[in-house]
Amino acid sequence: MRRPLLLGLSALCLCVSAVVAADAQRERQGDKPPPEDDGVLQLSKGNFNRALRKHKQLLVHFYAPMSAEGHRVSAAFEGAAAELQGSEVKLAVIDVTKEKELAKDLNATGPPIIRLYLGGDRHNPVPCPVPQSSASILTWLKRRAGSATDLIADLRLSEASEEMTVVGFFKELDHEYVQVFYSAAVDLPDISFAVTQNDEVISKYGLTHDVVLLFKKSELIQAYKMMPQTSKEELLIFITVYQMDPVTEYTGKTAAEILSSPVFNHALLFVNKSSADFQEIYFAFNSAADAFRLKILFVYVDVDEPRNGRMMEYFRVRDFEAPLIRLVNLTDHVTFHLPSDSLDAETIKKFCRTYLEGKAKPKMQSEPVPEGWDKEPVKELVGMTLEKVAFNPNETVFVMFYLPYSQESRALFPLWEDLAEALKEREHVVVARIDASSNDINMSMQGSYPSLCLFPALHAERAVVYSGRRKLKDLVKFLDDEMEKAKKDRVKEDEDRRKYVEAIKAEEAKKAKETKEEL
Repeated sequence: MRRPLLLGLSALCLCVSAVVAADAQRERQGDKPPPEDDGVLQLSKGNFNRALRKHKQLLVHFYAPMSAEGHRVSAAFEGAAAELQGSEVKLAVIDVTKEKELAKDLNATGPPIIRLYLGGDRHNPVPCPVPQSSASILTWLKRRAGSATDLIADLRLSEASEEMTVVGFFKELDHEYVQVFYSAAVDLPDISFAVTQNDEVISKYGLTHDVVLLFKKSELIQAYKMMPQTSKEELLIFITVYQMDPVTEYTGKTAAEILSSPVFNHALLFVNKSSADFQEIYFAFNSAADAFRLKILFVYVDVDEPRNGRMMEYFRVRDFEAPLIRLVNLTDHVTFHLPSDSLDAETIKKFCRTYLEGKAKPKMQSEPVPEGWDKEPVKELVGMTLEKVAFNPNETVFVMFYLPYSQESRALFPLWEDLAEALKEREHVVVARIDASSNDINMSMQGSYPSLCLFPALHAERAVVYSGRRKLKDLVKFLDDEMEKAKKDRVKEDEDRRKYVEAIKAEEAKKAKETKEEL
């Protein structure tokens, strides 16, 4: 009995030794510092808490490696890390595509996120603005740790700068206005800020104290009087709006700036930049923009630029529809369409005022189905009835896609009525029209509006765009020719359908016979 007991004790000792050794190995691994790349910590779920405890200030970039903005910010981190060597600030990155569980736990699964963790506290990090360069990171850290006195600079240098400089004129540096001003400076590390108490400067511009001025080169762009109720958010809107031009072209470089703007109402001009009337339209758009700064952000989109395809697809705009203007609020994404064929400054201003007053009607996917829409000679279609009527396999349907505010569209209405009258005795022939500005058209159209399109009586969903003379005789001949073609295609179509049905029946009969034999 002794031998089994000794063997059991030996096995127990070996197990205990193995556990102790494993714990010691884990402890040694726990002491191993996180890997670094160019001075930037590469964090994961396994070492994040350890890095948090070790560094008093840990600035972390949560990024996706395939993102262009993620690459840019990572490069800025590397540059800043070199400058911060030996300081108490340590920079780190977390690849959210690999560390999904950690990113979710830290609520950092969105676009590039940068946070400063202080004193090992993982629950209350300080959000950092997305930097444009390594200098942005260094400026943000310096301003955050400093005070308003750090912004006092030689104003003459600020005025000569190519970039915009924000200058605060304050009588007392311990006033609440100054704290609001400094808080805004911390949130905008890519913009130069300065503070002055120089009375000569005040008199030069004929101003009182407690005013914020925007300079570019030696030119005063705009002034903002600080009031007791002025918040940091209001000041940020003022600065970021006037940092941009009155009208901004949508490009890959400006997209982030546009989308991050604190102004949520956007006026979008879709226009062909190479068109002959571009300068005239742009001048009118720019003139209107000046009247709505701080309320509406004005942006134009070049429809001739292939890289803008996704933007156009989102707003359901086709290049041949340009020029046109849409208004959208980025909080609810409700879109409004300028109901005019004329894009002069006064028309654009009126549209913007109507929108801000809440009187504009949103662009809907489909208008309501009008009462008695199918009782008149010309049937009035809407988004929700278009495909049902146009692709009826037993009807030949001729549709006019029009814009109600277009003179060219309205000029075609009498001809369309005449066509409906001429074809009223034809069985299974429908003449219809649809307002393309108020209903989304989910089919490929060619050319500008008004567009005339024939849908033959076929099971296949075919659409034939009419490009001939807009005369009654020519329209009727086009219809007759297409109906003759459709008759021949319908014979083949019916034969193919007959063969298909027979094949299905034969297959079913075969299966039934096999089942019967098995029984």
